[in-house]
Amino acid sequence: MAGPTDALLFKDALILLGAAAVVVPVFHSLKVSPVLGYVLIGMVVGPFGLGAFAADIPWLSYVTIKDQDGIAHMAEFGVVLLLFMIGLELSLERLRLMRRLVFGLGAVQLIVSAVAIAAVAYVVTGNAAVSAVIGLALAMSSTAIVTQILAERKQLNAPWGRASFAVLLFQDIAVVPILFAVGVMGGTAEGSLFSQLGIALLKAALTVAAVFAGGRIVLRPLFRRVAQTDSPELFMAACLLVIIATSLATAAAGLSMALGALIAGLLLAETEYRRQIEVMIEPFKGLLVGVFLISIGMSVDLPRIVAEPLAVAAASAGLVAAKALIVALAAPLFGLTIAQGVRSGMVLGPGSEFSFVILALAGSVGLIGDDAVAFLLIVAALTMAAIPFLQTVGKALEKQLSPVAAPHPATLIAVPEDAGPRVIIAGFGRVGRVTAALLTEHKVPFLAVDANADTVARARNEGHDVFFGNVKQIEFLRRCGIATARALVLTMDAPRAASEVVGVARAERADLQIIVRARDADHAAELYRLGATDAVPETVESSLQLGEAVLVDVGVPMGLAIASIHEKRAEIRASIQAAAPQMEVRVAARRSLRDAKPKT
Repeated sequence: MAGPTDALLFKDALILLGAAAVVVPVFHSLKVSPVLGYVLIGMVVGPFGLGAFAADIPWLSYVTIKDQDGIAHMAEFGVVLLLFMIGLELSLERLRLMRRLVFGLGAVQLIVSAVAIAAVAYVVTGNAAVSAVIGLALAMSSTAIVTQILAERKQLNAPWGRASFAVLLFQDIAVVPILFAVGVMGGTAEGSLFSQLGIALLKAALTVAAVFAGGRIVLRPLFRRVAQTDSPELFMAACLLVIIATSLATAAAGLSMALGALIAGLLLAETEYRRQIEVMIEPFKGLLVGVFLISIGMSVDLPRIVAEPLAVAAASAGLVAAKALIVALAAPLFGLTIAQGVRSGMVLGPGSEFSFVILALAGSVGLIGDDAVAFLLIVAALTMAAIPFLQTVGKALEKQLSPVAAPHPATLIAVPEDAGPRVIIAGFGRVGRVTAALLTEHKVPFLAVDANADTVARARNEGHDVFFGNVKQIEFLRRCGIATARALVLTMDAPRAASEVVGVARAERADLQIIVRARDADHAAELYRLGATDAVPETVESSLQLGEAVLVDVGVPMGLAIASIHEKRAEIRASIQAAAPQMEVRVAARRSLRDAKPKT
């Protein structure tokens, strides 16, 4: 029988689960990136945060993590699962189409950034070998954090997202020669430099080829057999087996484990099991990537930052600015705009998890002193923690730097002069088109407008007489003839905008019939309070239509079914109006369009 359980053995796991279950949801509710939340948690519970006071305040040892190495394996596996999921989202064909970005922009970014950083480092250190290592280490970008942000914001297929991922992929491939070069400079490699490098690269290439070939032969039959058992446990085991096996294979060849996981994801993306695998792995990926981000936060030496704020700030800002500028200037050479290059450069500018690996190796072989390594790791970790903020800055800069597009032709078509009483339809999407078709069938004149230039252009190309404009502006409504309009129909799927327009229109004309598409009963009640004549909740109408279909299909006569639906609709409308006690009673306004009298 097992002996007494030592609760402290589970302390780190409890802290990590608490961060995921309690703290991060708070950041999510505040619309702050969970990436930043995890990093900040790492700073707080790590050895340089509250952990630094655990010796003096013993109870803090229960809520802090002092041994970063204890969670290192979980953190690394989080990155592995993240790259596996990215591989599932991509495909070999899409990756083939990206080869120009991978080996073009990726190579330019890494080489030019390394040279530029090494040049600055040489001015400070005067040592070429040390400067080269620093340049290579800090030229790398964070695969884990950047790909997580791209996935969160669904930007992997955006031009800047594809460019960022291509650069990261090239950096993953370049890790082998970089680590080999650091080992050579530290005197750990034996034999001829070129022969050793050639052997390392050949070993890596053969491993990747073997993984691709083996995966194509084995994966589909393997998952078919497992799926036939109808066992979720076996399916999960098969997923983890493939991920771990491919990751360890590439790691044995000197490549990163994440690259092996990416290859496994690419191979499985072409199978019919892709979606089920995503469902199985996603929860583990999110939690373990969080562990990695916490470990990054734990590595930020807060006392050193406080002691040398100017040096840390200058080095961090200079690193991000230099790398971002290089990517921005190189982007037009590969079919991107400078604005897209700036946005990509802002997330590629910070350091990388590979910076930690390269600098740790350089320190262990005596190339760089411990104090310099510690300072550079602070710069890498601090800039990585700032990636969510830098992404937001990059998005704003992209918007500012993007060329102003020429006015859409649809926006240049003027609304016709008032041609007498007519219905104004605001919004020409699905609901607006149906409304217009019914009015046309009954020969009721109308004017259709929409605030989306593409929607207007598409409708006009199809032969509809639709005009561009913003009905939230009272001057535009006056131009549309609100003073003589028979009714204003708001069909746009924008609750806040609809409420605003109802208030503006009712203030302009007290006797105008305003019929509005509402999101639900609560929104309809709000619209009635603001002055709508009729508010039609989508949820209510869909349920009534479903109810009518059920009654007819089970044999209730059509007439009785329709009568029941009308009664239920009136009952629901009355209950909604009762929820809006401030509304004015507009019994007189509920008349047919044929009887509507425009204001004279």
